[in-house]
Amino acid sequence: MSGTKPDILWAPHQVDRFVVCDSELSLYHVESTVNSELKAGSLRLSEDSAATLLSINSDTPYMKCVAWYLNHDPECLLAVGQANGRVVLTSLGQDHNSKFRDLIGKEFVPKHARQCNTLAWNPLDSNWLAAGLDKHRADFSVLIWDICSKYTPDIVPMEKVRLSAGETETTLLVTKPLYELGQNDACLSLCWLPRDQKLLLAGMHRNLAIFDLRNTSQKMFVNTKAVQGVTVDPYFHDRVASFYEGQVAIWDLRKFEKPVLTLTEQPKPLTKVAWCPTRTGLLATLTRDSNIIRLYDMQHTPTPIGDETEPTIIERSVQPCDNYIASFAWHPTSQNRMIVVTPNRTMSDFTVFERISLAWSPITSLMWACGRHLYECAEEESDNSLEKDIATKMRLRALSRYGLDTEQVWRNHILAGNEDPQLKSLWYTLHYMKQYTEDMDQKSPGNKGSLVYAGIKSIVKSSLGMVESSRHNWSGLDKQTDIQNLNEERILALQLCGWIKKGTDVDVGPFLNSLVQEGEWERAAAVALFNLDIRRAIQILNEGASSEKGDLNLNVVAMALSGYTDEKNSLWREMCSTLRLQLNNPYLCVMFAFLTSETGSYDGVLYENKVAVRDRVAFACKFLSDTQVFVSCNFCGKSISYSCSSVPHQGRGFSQYGVSGSPTKSKVTSCPGCRKPLPRCALCLINMGTPVSSCPGGSKSDEKVDLSKDKKLAQFNNWFTWCHNCRHGGHAGHMLSWFRDHAECPVSACTCKCMQLDTTGNLVPAEIVQP
Repeated sequence: MSGTKPDILWAPHQVDRFVVCDSELSLYHVESTVNSELKAGSLRLSEDSAATLLSINSDTPYMKCVAWYLNHDPECLLAVGQANGRVVLTSLGQDHNSKFRDLIGKEFVPKHARQCNTLAWNPLDSNWLAAGLDKHRADFSVLIWDICSKYTPDIVPMEKVRLSAGETETTLLVTKPLYELGQNDACLSLCWLPRDQKLLLAGMHRNLAIFDLRNTSQKMFVNTKAVQGVTVDPYFHDRVASFYEGQVAIWDLRKFEKPVLTLTEQPKPLTKVAWCPTRTGLLATLTRDSNIIRLYDMQHTPTPIGDETEPTIIERSVQPCDNYIASFAWHPTSQNRMIVVTPNRTMSDFTVFERISLAWSPITSLMWACGRHLYECAEEESDNSLEKDIATKMRLRALSRYGLDTEQVWRNHILAGNEDPQLKSLWYTLHYMKQYTEDMDQKSPGNKGSLVYAGIKSIVKSSLGMVESSRHNWSGLDKQTDIQNLNEERILALQLCGWIKKGTDVDVGPFLNSLVQEGEWERAAAVALFNLDIRRAIQILNEGASSEKGDLNLNVVAMALSGYTDEKNSLWREMCSTLRLQLNNPYLCVMFAFLTSETGSYDGVLYENKVAVRDRVAFACKFLSDTQVFVSCNFCGKSISYSCSSVPHQGRGFSQYGVSGSPTKSKVTSCPGCRKPLPRCALCLINMGTPVSSCPGGSKSDEKVDLSKDKKLAQFNNWFTWCHNCRHGGHAGHMLSWFRDHAECPVSACTCKCMQLDTTGNLVPAEIVQP
């Protein structure tokens, strides 16, 4: 290998040794440096390995190829092919015993001198060595030598010659090969076929040839340019790889007419191709002046059936080092391990990592395969992430027969682990629905049993009349609050929410007692407060603070409740409004939100998502009117219902908006929350909120205000109305007048057929909508 790039070989049976072949042979020993420091004189190969030089052999100049003896003994015997065609046996060790000592220095000489291109030891008969030489018109290019043969013909007797003028050691010359093949041709590469001792595959000048030593006069061949680097897959002996320039051909010896696959052509010529000895179907290739090794995974290659069948491969690249790679060698036993050498003899120890295939077991154990190893992910005892995984929850709930208890429906939340309060609320709601449906007399008139499973919204909507509110006294306070009078539908809704039991008695006492027994002190106090019993709420908080598992901070909350005052500008209200959001428990937070809210505005309670839905629904049944749909500001999102009503809301005057509280029309044209102007009517172009004074079809009686209890809503002509398609609208009276004669939107350039989108298809005459 004089004047060429170095090559590298792992020892076949000594897994910790390799040799670098250049102008001389250098033997190295590899050792781990994981728990030790780098020794003096050692070469760093990787983060956890280093190499130490053991010996150097300079006795074989003009090396062109090297092959390591495959047998265990002698362990450091190498065959060296030289530029003159000779094959020399040499050693890199001092363990020569008497049995094999005569092999060291033995030379095998062809009849005519020419370069030796390749060497290959027979894997079945370790004494057979095949050599491939350049072409000579009167000689053979494939010579098979028996390194232990003592036969010498009479014409060319065995003779002893000196290696050089300065050496006294003599060596044996063997000139008669065991077999001669490939006359008048050149052999560029060769390898033995492992399935038979006497089958040899050779890359000749223009063909791949299979020689059978049992009949040397015949050969099987295929014409191809891919004759370099022939190598057999160690796991599939009928699969062979060879290359030419930048292209690799994969052959199947059972169907030798053409390659079964031609790999993607590389931009630069290839210098080496090698199968991985520890991995099925993994082929590595190296191109000239490259620091990249390309890998072709043929792990799942199917057997060819038809002419057009091609195996499927997965291609990827690895970069063992930053410099150009001169050669590489797979480790014979360590999985996917290789060592590379650069032109300046810098070496790197490198492991090719496998693609990882993940798999979940039916019991949510994570496992993955990496090469020949199977790994399982073990969870640490302190890590509860597995318990939070939805797949684990589903499996545990299925094992506990979750959802299958149809008799006591509420128990299903216990089967689910009794950890999710929202899930508990859901199953209790279903339990109440089932319970009240079964207990209702289906034959009684006005029975709401069919509406129970339709939901609370449907139950409340089924009410035939308007629900009025009335003033109710607080227990423990000199104060009154508006609460909706509970009709049959709202009572049923409270029962389904679990606040009251069956019957007409509206008593939350049993529900409060059950919450206290379960240790839900904050929730029980909030429910008591929502039922205007602040004294009971304070008592519950004190009980919770004194219990074993209670929170002592509940005493502080009870103290804050006891200082409640109804004064809007009081320091208590100001501090509670500011600091309530710092409370961790949502029920404590909504208690102060309820006490500091304006009458009819309970967003702080209704939109607290951490409070159980059924508790918020029950609260709405007690405090919200049937007309819960309101117009909200497009800027701040707050309700503008009160400000835009032409009739002052009972108990809340309009003086705060600059309008006297006298029974006259208010003219509010902006949002009471952010003061942004309200949209304009598409017909009169006046801001919404301004009462209609000249609505078509109306009369002066429209401007009169009736403050009786039966007329609490604004006159219909003044209501907001808009198309849900184009979003244009205005005063209801103006819109009715317009669509009495038109179908399109009144806004210029809008082609929306607003009226045709109306499902009723009928307009109510203006006379009917007069109040």
